[in-house]
Amino acid sequence: MLYRFVRVVLLVPLFRWFFRLRVEGMEHIPQTGPAVIAGNHLSFCDQFLTATVTRRRLTYLCKKEYFTGRGIKGALTRGFFRGCGQIPVDRSGKGAGQAGVEAGLKVLRSGELLGIFPEGTRSHDGRMYKGKVGVAAMALRSGAPVIPCAVIGTFEAQPAGQRLPRLTPLTIRFGAPLNFSRYEGMEESREVLRAVTDEIMYAIMRLSEQEYIDKYAAEAKAEAKAHGTAAGHGAPDAGFRKPITVAQPD
Repeated sequence: MLYRFVRVVLLVPLFRWFFRLRVEGMEHIPQTGPAVIAGNHLSFCDQFLTATVTRRRLTYLCKKEYFTGRGIKGALTRGFFRGCGQIPVDRSGKGAGQAGVEAGLKVLRSGELLGIFPEGTRSHDGRMYKGKVGVAAMALRSGAPVIPCAVIGTFEAQPAGQRLPRLTPLTIRFGAPLNFSRYEGMEESREVLRAVTDEIMYAIMRLSEQEYIDKYAAEAKAEAKAHGTAAGHGAPDAGFRKPITVAQPD
């Protein structure tokens, strides 16, 4: 009930009226059955934007910090995310990746839509970073199609660290479903997981038209912080940008 209330009463008017939201490719979202919606991650509002336009309930794997805050703000945040049915995932520790995969598979096996940001964290400079292989593991083990998704304008509207968003026109694009049935039975292969993840990231990149950096976002953030690089103003190191190698079907 809270999910429906927030979506219809709060999010739809907010994004459509104030941010002049434009939606492309809605026909690619299946009306029934499980699917993974994999998107780029530029702002805190990305998951809310996607949920706004997706008529079916969309469950995201969220960092556990949204569920462990203290005080009034922490209680409100925790209640909001739990009430909307979102799933906390511990991103620290050796078993973090596997825990996220299992949580995502539970959603998909229930025939629902699962939202995920393969980069694992928000981009600090508006560019796209290397995807983690968890999205590939979930797609291969569940057999669910992956719908590439790109949000455009949310970095300008609300980059990391900015509390209130700017009223900037936003666009969200959904691409054609990606089917990886050709890799059936190969979900334990690290090379296959990497190839599938890269194919997903390539599809998202084509939709978003972002510059791609062949490095994990968390590593790039740490390096930018160490060098005092302001978000959105640093140039990538030589050799950062590499073409994505995409495995093609036989």
